[in-house]
Amino acid sequence: MNLFITSYCHLHDNRVIVNDRLVFYQENILKFADFIKTVYKQEQLSYPKLYKMDSISKLGFLTAEMVFKERSIEGYNPGKVGVVLSNSSSSLDTDIVFNDSIKDRSGYFPSPSVFVYTLPNIVIGEICIKNRIKGENAFFISESFNGKQVLNYVNELFESNRVDACLCGWAEIMGSQYHSLMILVEKENTGSVENFPVAKMRLFNEVNLNLLMIRN
Repeated sequence: MNLFITSYCHLHDNRVIVNDRLVFYQENILKFADFIKTVYKQEQLSYPKLYKMDSISKLGFLTAEMVFKERSIEGYNPGKVGVVLSNSSSSLDTDIVFNDSIKDRSGYFPSPSVFVYTLPNIVIGEICIKNRIKGENAFFISESFNGKQVLNYVNELFESNRVDACLCGWAEIMGSQYHSLMILVEKENTGSVENFPVAKMRLFNEVNLNLLMIRN
């Protein structure tokens, strides 16, 4: 069974790249929050809940939306679409914010709205809620992007017939430093892929995963 990368989005250094196209770049944006807001408005997205999310959820959510904007998953059974993500620092960026809210015992005021995001897989939840995805999901922590791990796990999901499509990749943020790559993987010879231009598809393999991670 051949699997293909049919859409991808890469966010890094104030850039948004979708399927080899630079769709956004603005050099003078210094804060991640300003970058996200600017891209959100440019792409005319409509999901006010985005503003309530923590940083990693905003990053992952926006990256996924750009992927799905290019390749819709509406034709799939929601229970057969998976999400497999990874990063290196888990939810540490949000954990630090939450810790700051409780470390001063004299002004102790833990924030429930922050606490709810102190798990890395919450970003998957936000993506799934918006896109009505109900299939397999997993979030891995590794020192750097591990294309082989992602490849093996996603291949197993397809081979065991647990998914017909899968969003996978990387979503990492710490302070002002952020980096995300998400790709949509689909089967060969399915209704969704059979009429898709071959020139726009890449085989889903470790080489192509790593190339997409470093080339943009």
